[in-house]
Amino acid sequence: MKVLLLIAGQSTRFWPLADKNFFPICGKSLLEHQVQRLLEGGCVRKDIVIVGGKHNLQKAQSLLPHLQCIEQEDLSLGMRGALLSSLPSCGSSPVMIVSGNDVVDSSAYALLQKSLQKEKLDGVLLAQRVSHYFPGGYISLKKNRIIEVREKPGPGNEPSDLINIVVHLHKNASTLLDALQKVRGKSEGAYERALSSLFLSQTYHAVTYTGPWTPVKYPWHLLSASATLLSTLSGQKIHKTASLHPTAVVEGPVVLEEECRILAHATIVGPCYIGKGTVVANNALVRQSSIGEGCVVGYSTEVARSVLHSHIWTHMSYVGDSVIDENVAFGAGSITGNLRLDEQNIISRIQGEPIDTHSQKFGTAIGRGSRLGFSTGIQPGVKIGSQCFVNSGTIVSDDVPDGHFVSLKGGTMEMRPNTANIPMKKARQQFLRKI
Repeated sequence: MKVLLLIAGQSTRFWPLADKNFFPICGKSLLEHQVQRLLEGGCVRKDIVIVGGKHNLQKAQSLLPHLQCIEQEDLSLGMRGALLSSLPSCGSSPVMIVSGNDVVDSSAYALLQKSLQKEKLDGVLLAQRVSHYFPGGYISLKKNRIIEVREKPGPGNEPSDLINIVVHLHKNASTLLDALQKVRGKSEGAYERALSSLFLSQTYHAVTYTGPWTPVKYPWHLLSASATLLSTLSGQKIHKTASLHPTAVVEGPVVLEEECRILAHATIVGPCYIGKGTVVANNALVRQSSIGEGCVVGYSTEVARSVLHSHIWTHMSYVGDSVIDENVAFGAGSITGNLRLDEQNIISRIQGEPIDTHSQKFGTAIGRGSRLGFSTGIQPGVKIGSQCFVNSGTIVSDDVPDGHFVSLKGGTMEMRPNTANIPMKKARQQFLRKI
């Protein structure tokens, strides 16, 4: 069985963060976690193929040099293009198609393989029941047989409560390739149209999966992915070079990587992952979070249920339910608001459109290289782009595009192009050694 892991998407809905496949959680990129779970689910290393684009394939190869990689040259063809590029290498063998966006437990991959072997089927699709509308594909069944995958039908028009998770196992790769080659019309939804043609003559079943599933489409989805990955931690793993002050408190499942320093009266409540060389300073509190390498969780800072990339600095700050890209600094007294006053779901804008996060708590997402001055605040769900400066005392109430300077004048938020130089990560390291 071949496995095609599709990562060629350009993460346009993931702004202000960079490529979702490489964002680190618990010390590994999301892509590395995906491959690890495939292996744990019974897939064979030599049969896993990464299908990426020119923009990310080189980095994927550097992270996973032992895996075969295939480039999708025309990204405008979407999923159809990825499969037309990679299916010919599979011959007539069974093929599992896995979206890099869908994070599931390793048991899901084993479940699909078992289901295909147990029954005389031509293919199986992983599915999960949902309680609210999700902008994805919905599965229509007739006597257990799939008759349609209806893509983004809109709220109230769902044919069922079964959402299609892009973990699909086809008995014959060449049959799928033939169906894709016959599809006409626009590329969007071409794979689903190919499936519809197969459903007319072949037997496909939906395999209902009840385990954890996180579709990583928007920035806040990394919070759910992090919670899933953190939940797998067990016990405390403290590297021999990590230092822990006698008054520091570490509770629950916690990983402290090499050269971590946990200073006096700091508290870490697991599950937590603290990356290489990170400092958790005096009186700081970290709970249920993943923090990358070279960070400083400064004096009297609280980081709760958040994902921090690397080389992030805070000082007397609150970072709650937020995702922060690399080389970001929080000035003293900076606060991320993460709960509305009416306690309704947080709304965040994606490409100008308001999107319900389906969560009562979401703070912010901040792009790489940005700086917050002292006493700044960010309203729930508001995002800040990369290489932005936020002036001291500013309340950020609207999304800030990349490369802007934000200030507050007369109670109104103003933005202009940021002409300041962004401090490099190396410049921060000299300060880190003095802490």
